[in-house]
Amino acid sequence: MKNKLIKIFLSVSVVSIIITSCQKKLDDAYANPNALVVEPVENIFPSLIGSFVGSQAASGSGYGLAGDALLIGRYVQYWGTYSTSYSPVSYTASNQSNYDAMGGSLGTSDNLGTLWAAFYFGQGLNLNRVIQWGAAQGKWDYVGAAQAIRAWGWLEIANQYGDAIIIKEAFDQGRQQFDYDPQSLGYDSCRQACFDALANLSRTDGAVSPANFAKGDAYFYGGDVNKWKKFVYGILARSYAYISNKSTYSADSVIKYANLAMTSNADNATCKFSAGGFSGQNNYFGIFRGNVGSIRQGAYIANLLNGTNSVFSGVTDPRAWYMLRENPNGTIKGIVPWNGGSEISSSNDKPNNFWGNAYTSTTGSDANARYLFRNNAEFPIMTASEMQFLLAEASLKKGDKTTALAAYTNAISLNFDMLSTNYATNVDPTKLITPASKAAYLANTAVVPATASALTLTQIMLQKYIALFGWGVQETWTDMRRYHYNSAIDPATTKQVYADFAPPVVSPSSGAALFANNNGKLVYRCRPRYNSEFLYDIPSLTLVGAISGGSQVVDYHTLECWNSKP
Repeated sequence: MKNKLIKIFLSVSVVSIIITSCQKKLDDAYANPNALVVEPVENIFPSLIGSFVGSQAASGSGYGLAGDALLIGRYVQYWGTYSTSYSPVSYTASNQSNYDAMGGSLGTSDNLGTLWAAFYFGQGLNLNRVIQWGAAQGKWDYVGAAQAIRAWGWLEIANQYGDAIIIKEAFDQGRQQFDYDPQSLGYDSCRQACFDALANLSRTDGAVSPANFAKGDAYFYGGDVNKWKKFVYGILARSYAYISNKSTYSADSVIKYANLAMTSNADNATCKFSAGGFSGQNNYFGIFRGNVGSIRQGAYIANLLNGTNSVFSGVTDPRAWYMLRENPNGTIKGIVPWNGGSEISSSNDKPNNFWGNAYTSTTGSDANARYLFRNNAEFPIMTASEMQFLLAEASLKKGDKTTALAAYTNAISLNFDMLSTNYATNVDPTKLITPASKAAYLANTAVVPATASALTLTQIMLQKYIALFGWGVQETWTDMRRYHYNSAIDPATTKQVYADFAPPVVSPSSGAALFANNNGKLVYRCRPRYNSEFLYDIPSLTLVGAISGGSQVVDYHTLECWNSKP
């Protein structure tokens, strides 16, 4: 009996081994298509960088800052639609004139939702996997960089969408509807992610490898963790600067983190492009991707550079020939966005398009394009110049005008140097910035006052507006909303901070008006992306005021956000 039991046991064991062995071979041969395949995180990380500006993917392209910047740039008057023939109520056209008149997205349009898609979809779960798998693989440099990108994203979506953001329930794949969280939690989440990022970027144990990090980070910082840390400090500086209207505002916090952030152009956070044969390999504003053919530079930015703005009256700025386009008469002029250029009577005074062709052309050539509008132009995400402007603004508010003036002067200098070093391609050789032309500009007391006591908030914010032209559109919009476009007063000048800035009005004599749906109010936020939120999150949209009685609230975009309130 005992021998029989042993035989039975051995037989069962052999069969079990055979079955297990066969199952392993089957599993190896036919992997479960629904199971996550753990990848080396350096294979995933490049997609996170691609989603900063304008991603390319089979399941959706153009997600990032740049798509929304094309429209938000009209709010701040960096540019406008070149013709009024675009329908002001078109639901689908990417260049709608309702944005030129400070209107919001309408109907089923996904406009102003590319940042939303980049954060929740383009980066989203891929970023989570870099953190999760990177930790398991001991690649703390990747983990820290992913957390830095998440921190950047929390702040960007909080500023753009206000209190219609998903934080606590974000990336919960078991849900079909989500509750929104307040904008203030976006700021808190941003800062916590920053501190987590700094801790992991400081680790040198495990599989941390500068050479391996450089592989996945080839098109941003090249694997330099110290530059990543400066980027994180810059995010923190922004987060404290953007609540300047609140009693809890801390100039010291802005100053602390701005000083820890990038201080030279070598530290600038920029996305690079190889200008290959695929969309994602090219700058979103380049001719290859064809996205900026119908916009022209705004009169406000042009006047700041051509010497007709009242603050810099008579001062011609050498940077104009790098960032903007001349007209057939060889001068720098811009259009009033909602007029479509109709206010410029002579066609020879209308600016060429950003690719170098005539005003009425929507095409061009990379060989004639300049600045951010070339296929392989670097696209800044944050610069040392911007950090110096934050330092100048905070120091001025604190009453330390000596530090403010030094930072302000350095900020302008850094912007000059960035342009002359990285963006001189296709600039007229006779218009190139020289040490002498830069020095002459900085020596002009209308730009840089002779004494610290004469420095004004207006000068700081206008020069920052110039330095962020084209790439820092969302940051400029956050600034303009903090200072309420044309209503906040500079105590030193007793005039509006953004001197000469004029939003569209309700009943102008010219007939051009603030978009009708605004009900007389200026734009302060974007609605969330239609093809997720307006199809599924109706209860949450109703709670924040985007939907009422089952219908879209047409002036929802005029509700002021938390960060710009007292």
